[in-house]
Amino acid sequence: MSIMEEGTLPISPDKTGALIWKDVREFKLKYNIPLGKISKFFEGLKEGVIYATKCKNCGKIYFPPQADCPYCKTDDMEWIKLSGEGRLITFSIVNVKPTTFSHYKDYAIGICELKEGVRVFTWIRTNNPKKLKVGIKVKLKVVKRDPEGYLVYECFPEE
Repeated sequence: MSIMEEGTLPISPDKTGALIWKDVREFKLKYNIPLGKISKFFEGLKEGVIYATKCKNCGKIYFPPQADCPYCKTDDMEWIKLSGEGRLITFSIVNVKPTTFSHYKDYAIGICELKEGVRVFTWIRTNNPKKLKVGIKVKLKVVKRDPEGYLVYECFPEE
């Protein structure tokens, strides 16, 4: 008897005939992040500025900001404003969305490398995803995402 015939596992074939596990449980994730030493990052978003932290000892730049340098184990960090100027490293168009984003039209996400050397995973704001190409210039900006009304950062391809 095959595993599908038993009926005791949520396993079924996909469109190619390959067997897949189909979980029926809803996955909700809620988390709290203590702001402490990184509250300046969120204050910056209110001002339209995107901050990173830089270790005064080794010079490494961290985004998202870190309260302590994981490389040299110091808390001697300084805040730096990111230019927002960079290039698109990789991207994907999201057609099948998590439940919490199902109210959005299809959207693009990607990794942008800023001139400061940090890589930022973010939404890419574009009206024409077909024009997205690896290597294009982008600008990271603070925007208000509706309908939630949250301030977030997103990459915009340069026209």
